[in-house]
Amino acid sequence: MPRYSRHRHKVRRDARARSLLLDSCPETIRKSVEGSLKRLKTDRIDLYYQHRIDPKVSPEEVGCSSGGNEAPAGGSGTGGTPNSGSAQIPQELAEIPSDYYSEAAEQGTLAELYYDTYESFSYEEGTQPLEKRAIVYLPYGYTEAESYNIVYMMHGGWSNETTNLGTPSAPSSFKNVIDNAIQSGAFAPLIIVCPTYNNTNENGQDSDNYSLALQLTRNYHNELINDLIPAVEGRYSGYAESASAQDLIAARDHRAFMGFSMGSVTTWRTFEFCLNYFRYFFPSSGAITSSGDYMDNIVENSGYADNDFFIWGMSGTNDFAYSSFTAQMNAMFDAEHFARADNEAEGNIAYTVKEGYSHNAQAAQEYFYNALCWVWSGMSRQYYTADTRITDVISDTAFGDYGRLIFPVDEWYYSGDTLGSLSMTWYTHIDPNKTVEICNYLKTQAVNGQTIFYDIYTDAEKAADPNLADTGLFFFRGERNAPFAVTCAGGGWAYVAAMHDSFPHALELSKRGYNAFAIIYRPGAQTAYEDLARALSFIFENADELGVNTDGYSLWGGSAGARMAAEIGSYGAAEYGGDDIPKPSTVVMQYTGYSGCNPEGEPATFVCVGDSDGIANWRTMQRRVEAIDAMGVPTEFHVYEGLGHGFGLGTGTIAEGWFDLAVKFWEENR
Repeated sequence: MPRYSRHRHKVRRDARARSLLLDSCPETIRKSVEGSLKRLKTDRIDLYYQHRIDPKVSPEEVGCSSGGNEAPAGGSGTGGTPNSGSAQIPQELAEIPSDYYSEAAEQGTLAELYYDTYESFSYEEGTQPLEKRAIVYLPYGYTEAESYNIVYMMHGGWSNETTNLGTPSAPSSFKNVIDNAIQSGAFAPLIIVCPTYNNTNENGQDSDNYSLALQLTRNYHNELINDLIPAVEGRYSGYAESASAQDLIAARDHRAFMGFSMGSVTTWRTFEFCLNYFRYFFPSSGAITSSGDYMDNIVENSGYADNDFFIWGMSGTNDFAYSSFTAQMNAMFDAEHFARADNEAEGNIAYTVKEGYSHNAQAAQEYFYNALCWVWSGMSRQYYTADTRITDVISDTAFGDYGRLIFPVDEWYYSGDTLGSLSMTWYTHIDPNKTVEICNYLKTQAVNGQTIFYDIYTDAEKAADPNLADTGLFFFRGERNAPFAVTCAGGGWAYVAAMHDSFPHALELSKRGYNAFAIIYRPGAQTAYEDLARALSFIFENADELGVNTDGYSLWGGSAGARMAAEIGSYGAAEYGGDDIPKPSTVVMQYTGYSGCNPEGEPATFVCVGDSDGIANWRTMQRRVEAIDAMGVPTEFHVYEGLGHGFGLGTGTIAEGWFDLAVKFWEENR
């Protein structure tokens, strides 16, 4: 059993202004449940989905506050997770690569789906049955054994269901774009449904008549939720357990609606009438109102909370609809239930404008492409498995020239050909599942356009000293403007064991909303200290661009990496050539024999080690903790019986859970 002592104090943290705060306190949950009961016109909810975990309230308390124990909070039971709250919307829209318009090697298929519905204006009477068609895109390798996110993509005026992707016999060039984007990993395989609001077409194509099209888009929700969605998701493999209304609503996090021009109008009407069926909305260049109050009323009447949806609007400065569309977006920015942000963690609406773009197909396709690249981009994608060869990860083009730094540069210090068989010198309890998860996370972020690696030295410096080439920071993003930590792997000053000793820690910190950097440094005590000092200086200098809060940052390390964290924690970055920046508020150390202390003061220090460690004697660490404690500095010490060196997160060992204690210690000493 662990033996430890604790000395802690609390600090106050300022809340973020103008953002959507997580609040899972019982009172808030009960109010949300009551709103849902009212909206659904029922007295019972079998499963209540919590989209994001509130770190201040335990899942057990959330479950109890929702009024019963029928189902645990925090899961929808649909087999997937919604978009990561930290997935960033790009500041500028990406242009579709020109080669994407050519046929891909891995081609999806188009299918014609015919379904029964009713004439729009007499829909409720059901007196005029219609058979309509939708074009459905199925990705390459589609299988009913998998669940797919589903996008409903509506055309504009003077168009129909074939406009965006074509037909099975005559696919459009934009269908090639979708194929190539999925093949290259720009976004995950998904299902796209191209429907139409065109109705009887008795007097020609309905969308050719502007006033008629406006009326049809207002009525379209009836057909959408009662006929089309059940037909699509009763036949194809989405996340809904069945085509019942209850199951379709439960899968709303995995459904999006987008449209351009009159399709944008349809998107807004879908938000107005079908918020219970969709989480994501991507309108572009088509408005329905300039009233923020009107949009506020939609949210208030829906029974959904402000963080239960996300809208990303797009338009171009030369678009004739730009003015009216911008007026609606600005009105929503000033409304009560909308907060502008570039990610879901901090708001629920974004707006991107493309300079010089007009009201045309090129613009529509680019808006759709960018939306598809972002939506669900935070969901885990299984690019790699335990059987993936390590060399295939290193050489993956998604990582550019820094893939070689994901694993030890010196191959002498690791063995195993695959992710599942990885072994590293001096380390135990390497978790193959975590190795696979980390590699998939890094690639997911990379293909989504996120910068995951930063050089800390300039090209000129690296040219002057080639040893600097094997340095840098891997960035595991949390919430924007959240505090940051730097994790330092050990390796006996011979190599950097990041895959077990720093990447897992950084990934877990990012899951908790913190921004975490894992440093790759030059082996050797002096050079490692210098590289960490340089890395901290880089983070402080670029904090705004990186989106990190530098107040109360922490340093984490294991083995030699713990020496790095402790040394810089004791003496500061300037001592080793870095800038004159504040010392960390907290240092978290694992299994090291470091014994030095700065008599002028130390940061709050958390330590854990095994009592069977043949490399780092636990008593050496205990004596250092006692010396820091004597200064009146908060400390926490854990020693685990029977545990050896290099246990990392400690998964499956007696030390499992130490990481949560360390995070809590940092939070209480920031």
